[in-house]
Amino acid sequence: MDVQTWTYIIVGFTFAIYIGIAIWSRAGSTKEFYVAGGGVSPLANGMATAADWMSAASFISMAGLVSFMGYDGTVYLMGWTGGYVLLALLLAPYLRKFGKFTVPDFIGDRYYSNLARTVAVICALFVSFTYVAGQMRGVGIVFARFLEVDINTGVIIGMCIVLIYAVLGGMKGITYTQVAQYCVLIFAYMVPAIFISLIMTGNPIPQLGFGSELSDGTYLLDKLDGLHQELGFAAYTTGKKTMIDLTFITAALMVGTAGLPHVIVRFFTVPRVKDARISAGYALIFIAILYTTAPAIAAFARTNFISTVHNKEYSSLPEWFSNWETTGLIKFDDKNNDGIVTYGADANTNELTIDPDIMVLANPEIARLPNWVIALVAAGGLAAALSTAAGLLLVISTSIAHDLIKKQIAPNQSDKNQLWFARGAALLAVIVAGYFGINPPGFVAAVVALAFGLAAASFFPAIIMGIFYKRMNKEGAIAGMIAGLGITLFYMMRYKLGWIGGPTTSADWWFGISPEGFGTAGMFVNFAVSLVVSRFTPAPPEDVQEMVESIRYPRGAGGATHS
Repeated sequence: MDVQTWTYIIVGFTFAIYIGIAIWSRAGSTKEFYVAGGGVSPLANGMATAADWMSAASFISMAGLVSFMGYDGTVYLMGWTGGYVLLALLLAPYLRKFGKFTVPDFIGDRYYSNLARTVAVICALFVSFTYVAGQMRGVGIVFARFLEVDINTGVIIGMCIVLIYAVLGGMKGITYTQVAQYCVLIFAYMVPAIFISLIMTGNPIPQLGFGSELSDGTYLLDKLDGLHQELGFAAYTTGKKTMIDLTFITAALMVGTAGLPHVIVRFFTVPRVKDARISAGYALIFIAILYTTAPAIAAFARTNFISTVHNKEYSSLPEWFSNWETTGLIKFDDKNNDGIVTYGADANTNELTIDPDIMVLANPEIARLPNWVIALVAAGGLAAALSTAAGLLLVISTSIAHDLIKKQIAPNQSDKNQLWFARGAALLAVIVAGYFGINPPGFVAAVVALAFGLAAASFFPAIIMGIFYKRMNKEGAIAGMIAGLGITLFYMMRYKLGWIGGPTTSADWWFGISPEGFGTAGMFVNFAVSLVVSRFTPAPPEDVQEMVESIRYPRGAGGATHS
């Protein structure tokens, strides 16, 4: 069977499973809609958290970025994995003990202020919409290539699918759907990696194949270094970014991960604080499987890609090349009209333009794996993108329905009315997310990196000081969030998007820090403003300080403090 038929079968089968689970586990109350009823097992929550956290950026883009950036691309590996550890150990158990539905809920109650709650809602919406745009774009790319539709149509198809189970099932439906999506995505990621590792190095374990010899007796990374230098690029195992920029990007990704509201809320779905810790451990194991495989996939894909296309006749290139050309994500411009593809670092002679997002998806085709493996990767990419998109959409709908309407505008709403508001907000969020997916401000991982920077600059200091610093008051937290988010947004609009003051170059960056890393600077500004303002304003009420004291001692705590 051809690739497209296999894709229809495998993607159709997985979608049928997702929708079936959504119908089986549809939410009947607001507690089920917001936190899946609080009764999810640690193992299921670990798998759901892994799927929620490993987005289209992890599945589709990360290995592509490492593949093209080499050493510099490892900031994504270090930042995202380090951030998860930070979240699992430093924040999740304490937030679970507090026992509220959302991060804005924690901010609002901890800082005894609806203004703080509103600022947190705005931060959550900024972060979630920026992040979900990347996911919807990823869905569009997969559909575009494998169902042969344009990217915008692919985004709309993805919107319809995610709408069904996010609106119908809420967190309950999303949780069990994400368990299935984790199984699909990890299987889809590992199968081609094992195949290619076996073909190239004779070792079926990709992590070991990464450091092994190829059939010609040279080590994989040595060969890749040589190919890169031959084409005028920096050696694969060296980088071009400055140390300060690498440090700031890694830190922004780490603390941004720890502040991501759609991951934090997953720890509210288990019955006890102890279960939150156990599920964090499960999730870390499940995530590590993919993240330790990504560098190997990046190196395999880069080596195969260069060997397959550079200095080859355009007319003799394999079918996958023309298939991806139709999506516009790979372009050949025969500058010297010799019919030979020239690829290299010199812009004057380079004739190829490649979107890094295609590398994981195209990898099985480049390695000439069976068609069912190629279709399986498409299903895995869709599972990764849709699972994270659903989690983000739930955060958006909960922020609006629970934190704005229920907590502030109309507190006397019945449970049934709240459910309608939550579902309506989810519908609105899907439409807006689809718009940003069709008109994204950059390729998938770059957009996601910006979301992490916004989360780092806004949520992280307010959460960490809310747990560990009793003296932090509402005035300090609000001023810090506004200052951190404001300066980070300005920097991104000025130096990434060019919306303020026109186009810029890297020479214009403050202290050599790129927009992707500026969230770290925003976080420092947030901390500084919060601490200064809190010292000159009244201390929090006594009951709030006692509550903070209680949150900090999760040991022996069976239930949540405020459930």
